[in-house]
Amino acid sequence: MALPHAAPGQVIDLQPLGAALAEARTTALFKSDDLELMRLVLPAGKSLPMHAVAGEITVQCIEGEIDVSTEAASHVLRAGQLLYLRRGVPHGVRALRDASALVTVVLRRG
Repeated sequence: MALPHAAPGQVIDLQPLGAALAEARTTALFKSDDLELMRLVLPAGKSLPMHAVAGEITVQCIEGEIDVSTEAASHVLRAGQLLYLRRGVPHGVRALRDASALVTVVLRRG
């Protein structure tokens, strides 16, 4: 069953999950023709393998600590920090501590 996405004009709560982080899962917040927003949840030591997306992305750490690696560098993000990556840049994400992050993807059509 697909999870419901936020509707235009609907408020989305992005507060840190705190004690609920341990049981939380990654969720898609909304997807439009041009933009996709996800809350990424990773327990310490877990990772997403290197991959690339067609559009530009931002990764904003909400809580915890994550390492976003590209072929050129490794970037440790802590709560309140944001990283922008150009479209097509291969990247992987690893949680150094239990973490959640806001991931924004600009969707490229065609």
